[in-house]
Amino acid sequence: MNLVVDIGNTVSKAALFEDQKLIKKQTFLELNLQDLIHFTNSIKLSNCIISSVQKKNQNIEAIAKHFKALYFSHKTPVPIPISYKTPTTLGTDRIAAIVGANEEFPNQNLLSIDAGSCITYDYFLDESYVGGRISPGLKMRFSALHKFTNQLPKVDSADLHFKKGTDTNSSIIAGVQQGAIDEMDAVITDFIKENQDAVVILSGGDGNFFEKHLKNSIFADPLIVLKGLNIILEFNAK
Repeated sequence: MNLVVDIGNTVSKAALFEDQKLIKKQTFLELNLQDLIHFTNSIKLSNCIISSVQKKNQNIEAIAKHFKALYFSHKTPVPIPISYKTPTTLGTDRIAAIVGANEEFPNQNLLSIDAGSCITYDYFLDESYVGGRISPGLKMRFSALHKFTNQLPKVDSADLHFKKGTDTNSSIIAGVQQGAIDEMDAVITDFIKENQDAVVILSGGDGNFFEKHLKNSIFADPLIVLKGLNIILEFNAK
């Protein structure tokens, strides 16, 4: 049994895999060692991997030490070629998503989109990871409008969606959400024009929202990062 831990900017996820099969998963607002011990419930583990977009701290170190985990970094071997000029600054979650997508859709060009705290676009072309884009996520865009103006209110992302607002709040929702939708659709459209047989995979906490509003066809897989981490763990265990 493998334990996979994905520590994000907003939430963390843990999952148990038996070979490539997901057995159990859980999302944590604040992850700590005791939570993970309770999650694994004394199950005998073969291997563990930790991926974190946060800087390594005592909490992460305690988890890694207890579970004798592989701490995923730019030095960790992965089963795909990476063509990126600054690998030390490349998010491990971005690589994990591409690894997972490549396993699901082998021998195809891929665009992996993760709609979380940031919206990341990652390209896998001609059997190699070649880079991508990073832009603010929905919550970050809402927060920025309030923080960097004197009078605009703080509005939270919601299931409500407007293409055109009739008051300030709905105008902010329309501007932020429809702006992000249009951005994502434009990126996908350009990618498909250049790679007609390619596959687009969508994941992340806001993935469900975008899936409902995108014009383009995509494959939604909220587990793609966890799957990719498990593949990387198995690759290193061998």
